[in-house]
Amino acid sequence: MEQYFLYNSRLGIPLPAINGSWEEYDIDTQHAILLHWEKIRGSIPDRIAELEKTINLKQAQLSDESNFIRSCELNSEIAELASIINDLWLWYRTHQDISLDKMHQ
Repeated sequence: MEQYFLYNSRLGIPLPAINGSWEEYDIDTQHAILLHWEKIRGSIPDRIAELEKTINLKQAQLSDESNFIRSCELNSEIAELASIINDLWLWYRTHQDISLDKMHQ
C-alpha cells in the first residue's frame, strides 16, 4: 500500500498519493487503498492529541518565560503546531465522506 501513500513529515502521517484516475484502479485495489486510508485516518486523533500535549508544554514554558525573544519563538512554535492540528482535522473530516461513499459502492 505504500505506493499509494506518501509520508508527510509535517503532519506526521502518510497521505494519499494516487496517480491517475480513481476509476483506473480495480475494485479490489480501491478497497485496499480505502481500508489502508481508514487505518491512517483513525490514527489522526491520536496524532492531534500528541501535538496538543506539546502545545500545552510550550504554553507552560511561555507563562514562565521572561526572555522576549524566546517568548516569540515559543509563540511561533505553538502557532505552527496549531496549524498542523488544523490541517490534520481537515484531512480527517474531508476524506471521511469520500471513504464512506467509495467503500459502499
